[in-house]
Amino acid sequence: MIRVRRLRRLGTSAAAVAALSVAASGCVTVHGEREVVPAATEPEAARAVKDFLRAYNAADKAYDPALDAARVTGPLGAINQAGLKARQAQHPGGNPRHVPLAFRDVRYSIPKKAGWPRFFVVDALSNRKPHGYRWLMVFTRGGNGQPWEAAYLNLVLPERIPALKKDEDGYAEPVAAGRSGLAVAPRRLGEEYTAYLKSGGDTFAAGPHTSQWKAARDRNKKRLGLAVQYLDQPQNTGAFAPVGLRTRDGGALVFFSTHHYEKQTASKGLTVPVQPDVKALMKGEAKQSVTLERVSNQVSLTPEGSGKVAILSRMQGLVGATGE
Repeated sequence: MIRVRRLRRLGTSAAAVAALSVAASGCVTVHGEREVVPAATEPEAARAVKDFLRAYNAADKAYDPALDAARVTGPLGAINQAGLKARQAQHPGGNPRHVPLAFRDVRYSIPKKAGWPRFFVVDALSNRKPHGYRWLMVFTRGGNGQPWEAAYLNLVLPERIPALKKDEDGYAEPVAAGRSGLAVAPRRLGEEYTAYLKSGGDTFAAGPHTSQWKAARDRNKKRLGLAVQYLDQPQNTGAFAPVGLRTRDGGALVFFSTHHYEKQTASKGLTVPVQPDVKALMKGEAKQSVTLERVSNQVSLTPEGSGKVAILSRMQGLVGATGE
């Protein structure tokens, strides 16, 4: 089995309630490589995690995004890099409260697949709050000679992590992006999720990252003196593509990414509030409005056949802002 959680709160997030992506295309053929092989050996996966931690801790200590830019990608990379940039602007001398991130009880779920890109999932406990959550991370690699990069990160309670399907050698089974037989194919999760946030529906089970988040956003639209508009978009390409593993009961554990814009416009005679993290990333001047740009990554449990998709965790971070 595998599991995971987050790096640090980078921006506002109902889902980082606690703190890879590569197209999960089943059998991809790249450069003529057709043999189905393990994505990595366990020692290789362990080295990838060690390399990530070394780079992440150096970047967090100095608040320098360049120090771990080569070890993060996808939604996690976007959130991490923007967060470091924002904190660097506010604390140019570095992080005075830096505590190195450390993992224990690390478990690996490594699938077999053909060609590139390849991925594996890490499930570990960390020394960060909130304690008791497992950090689920997806590491991806685009080809020989390229480094493993962390693309997805979510925090999940142990009891909510499903048992994964494994073969006789202990390897996991990847789920193709267009996999049929599931309640929602992985490549459609972002589209369905953003549609749900706009109009509701029956695709997703109620919870903090679905019905409760939608209700909070709906209430936010009615703030006195401030008009709030939302635009949500799925992200399905490159390092932001969904990636999944088959569960023992026939369903799928899927990581997917979405993009969110929130425009706040102040009433005449008023000014829109701008927080320090927003100001550090903002282009333009917020005379009357500010548009916040966020990236969110989710990990979901999709049942086989029919049924509602459960969002197990969501981590969201501010990646940009525009003032007008």
